[in-house]
Amino acid sequence: MNASAAAGAERFLPFALPDIGEEEIAEVVAALRSGWVTTGPRTRRFEEEFADFVGDGVEALAVNSATAGLHLALEAVGVGPGDEVVVPTYTFTATAEVVRYLGAHPVPVDSEPEGFNLDPAAVEAALTPRTKAVVPVHFAGEACEMGRLLTLSARRGVRVVEDAAHALPTVCGGKLVGSLGSDATVFSFYATKTITTGEGGMVVTRDGTLARRCRVMRLHGIDRDAFDRYTSPRPAWYYEVIAPGFKYNMTDVAAALGLAQLAKVKMFHARRLAIARTYDEVLRDLPLLLPPRPARREDHAWHLYVIRLLPEARVTRDRFIEEMSRRGIGTSVHFIPLHRHPYWRDTYHLSPERFPNAEAAFAGAVSLPIYTRMSDADIERVLAAVREILR
Repeated sequence: MNASAAAGAERFLPFALPDIGEEEIAEVVAALRSGWVTTGPRTRRFEEEFADFVGDGVEALAVNSATAGLHLALEAVGVGPGDEVVVPTYTFTATAEVVRYLGAHPVPVDSEPEGFNLDPAAVEAALTPRTKAVVPVHFAGEACEMGRLLTLSARRGVRVVEDAAHALPTVCGGKLVGSLGSDATVFSFYATKTITTGEGGMVVTRDGTLARRCRVMRLHGIDRDAFDRYTSPRPAWYYEVIAPGFKYNMTDVAAALGLAQLAKVKMFHARRLAIARTYDEVLRDLPLLLPPRPARREDHAWHLYVIRLLPEARVTRDRFIEEMSRRGIGTSVHFIPLHRHPYWRDTYHLSPERFPNAEAAFAGAVSLPIYTRMSDADIERVLAAVREILR
């Protein structure tokens, strides 16, 4: 039996799976039994423990998605109609769409050469008097050049909101992303992320004024959240709407899951790092580029492991994905750049020629499975399939 036929007899290995154990189940059951199923004491505890994990005196505000968190953070720093916000073209559409929610305009910029993160030089070239903010995305868990971006933004009076959907626990310059000095950082807890609440996110900031604005706007513009209404000495029925807010609060059921996951974040990271190291060692002689990474591999969160097939590879990227699927292994592509999507392309007259680095990265990009539930046998199976297809 050849390798392809043997793989067909095995279970399908998905691209990603959440790692849910008895601890998570127990926390969720306890939340359900407590009677608090919407925002309540577990959400508050999750915020406090997440802030303690990031450190450096940050505040943390739990929300129902990272998209919601980005929207809140950009609104809080004053982004509004007619403003411009610089974003990478190599990102998921959520990074740009929240700018449009506010009536502002995303300005996509190219990736750095040989990488996926936005190029600081391209950011500087894109700044205009209308630029209100920059949203760096720490792609796959690799930190952007934040020192350079923060210096540039301070010099030009531009706000910085980090899209850290992939970046828990990413380290940059010896500090965790979330504590780097930007105006706000937004994490994602979607099902495939390094920790999960099913759906959910967290806004992290040291700016008390910004935190207060996000806290009000995440729940209908009410001056205190639902938990306070039921624990405050003021009459429970009384509230004041001070702004036209949103409905972005996290539930206690989701927070219960997050509390158990956060307790495992270091263990989860160690497993992802071990998988990435194994992939690096076994794949380095093939016609592909390994993922960009910092000098210290452990500074990378390894949310994704993205290889780039070289032009001399035996198969195209799309054929490679088909062949992996034939062998029962899931892969993905992160991401189709913004300038290739009809809405962004047509609305802002974007062309591939403006983004040569992102185009080159996208042409060969494939995300291999990397998640904590993978067994050593699963890892070996992925590596054997990649080598069989490309050698």
